[in-house]
Amino acid sequence: MGAGHIPIAMVRHPRARRYLLRLRPDGTARVTIPRGGSVAEAHRFIERNIPWLEQQLQRLAARPKHPVPWRPGSEIFFRGELVKIEVGEDGLIRLGGETVKVTDPDSDLRAAIERHLWQLAVKELPPVVIEHAARFQAPVKRITVRNQRSRWGSCSRRGTISLNWRLVQTPVFVRDYIVIHELAHLVEMNHSERFWQQVKNWCPDYRVAESWLKQHKVMLR
Repeated sequence: MGAGHIPIAMVRHPRARRYLLRLRPDGTARVTIPRGGSVAEAHRFIERNIPWLEQQLQRLAARPKHPVPWRPGSEIFFRGELVKIEVGEDGLIRLGGETVKVTDPDSDLRAAIERHLWQLAVKELPPVVIEHAARFQAPVKRITVRNQRSRWGSCSRRGTISLNWRLVQTPVFVRDYIVIHELAHLVEMNHSERFWQQVKNWCPDYRVAESWLKQHKVMLR
């Protein structure tokens, strides 16, 4: 595949320090040209990164175009276990001990259930972060729970830990690993060998959690 097969938008940014390449959700690419950069060098930069673009396009093509509907009888992950969505005689939705009120039990229940799980995550995840931060003396300044599509969590240099609400769908050991992973970034703001050693020190079985996430990621989207 050559660069000509992908629609490319080139944008100059006076504050950019280097060339940046990003694949947009619509399959087009965006190249940021830094101050003093040239279109010719931008093209060479793209050509050097064609293998990366191909990989990103394959991942984009593999994503479902529309989320699978959740209906009565559907099974979803909750706290690491597959639970069935059921409708009670009172019309309320039940799953894994949780009760969700909906207007139409026969419709796609995904939005209502996701909203409920997100609210649950907002209550449950920050105390987990605070507990682990205290154990490891990690200087957390702020905690947010977000609807991140491409990552389980993130950590800013200012000490903000952001977590994906879908962690309430994972087992406790996976949830804890993601929290610890982000806390480790407060020590090493990268994915260097020293970072992974820090993760291993705090979470010796982290590879088991990584394996669980890879195995079940399709069911968690």
